[in-house]
Amino acid sequence: MATLLDGIVQHSVTTPRLVASVLERPADSATSTVVFVHGNVSSSLFWQPTMLGLNSGVRALAIDLRGFGESETLPVDATRGVRDFSDDVASVLDSLGVERANFVGWSMGGGVVMQFMLDHAERVSTATFVSPVSPFGFGGTKGATGELLAAECPGTGGGGANPEFIAQLTAGNTSDDSPASARMVFRTAYVAHPEAHSEHEDLWVESMLTTATGEDNYPGDSVAVDAWPGFGPGGRGVLNTMTPDHFNVSGIAELASKPPVLWVRGINDAIVSDASGFDLNFLGQLGVIPGWPGAEVAPPQPMIEQTRAVFDKYAANGGSYTELAWEECGHSAHLERPAEFLEVLGAHLAVD
Repeated sequence: MATLLDGIVQHSVTTPRLVASVLERPADSATSTVVFVHGNVSSSLFWQPTMLGLNSGVRALAIDLRGFGESETLPVDATRGVRDFSDDVASVLDSLGVERANFVGWSMGGGVVMQFMLDHAERVSTATFVSPVSPFGFGGTKGATGELLAAECPGTGGGGANPEFIAQLTAGNTSDDSPASARMVFRTAYVAHPEAHSEHEDLWVESMLTTATGEDNYPGDSVAVDAWPGFGPGGRGVLNTMTPDHFNVSGIAELASKPPVLWVRGINDAIVSDASGFDLNFLGQLGVIPGWPGAEVAPPQPMIEQTRAVFDKYAANGGSYTELAWEECGHSAHLERPAEFLEVLGAHLAVD
């Protein structure tokens, strides 16, 4: 299996912040640049088919975030939200001389792009989000406005990861002999119809297994709290970057400069939804996790409702956005509906 598909080249880019791996699909004569930001437990490898499908006049760059892919493994300071990641992206683009670009963020990468918009709005021509994390983080909030359930954010962050999944990542298991292996998690959580993705499944698994594990990376640390289920977010590592005490990018609705936004999601998304299989409050409601204190105390997070509310405010304040919700599609629209995704992405880039 070739890690790099034909037409993709890899660069090692040294910046003042880190040594980053960047994939590039060069353009014939670049008229614009698209920067792709991957999600959690993945890497830039996931973007290769999309990059190859773009118009030949588009320069495509995909950056491995710290602790993923071939980029340097550095600690993640979760008290900054996802700013370690977004600042890394900015430093890579500075080193490459890219002043302004179109951005595409998937899942956690969508949160990174939203943070980049907050800090560098003038550098964003258009923004595309594929199943992005809610602007209010992952877990621990309620309602369209992202109201915090409790100051300690119980049930969110590093303590919520499956220990067996972490062990399988650390061991580098490429097989399907465990429901917690990377291959089985890809099949059950990343896509709605895994049988349709066998061609590159080995590549996707390889990408997932580049994830650096530990308290400074994935999943991060946790602290004990009195409220159910007994833990809250620490200040280190990947999952804690998206807890609501550390992460809130709803301020994009107030930006003076608002690039056009495209939001693509799968209706069958198992990760980012109003009934997420990764939201401990939803699992408690189902009885999967015992002791759930009830919907008054720990309601499932309405992730889609929250994202839509922020984008609606974004539009009301002078911006624009398009929401596309695709049937029979899970968490990875760019993989599951590649031709349609390229079509809508190409049309969106044309508004720049």
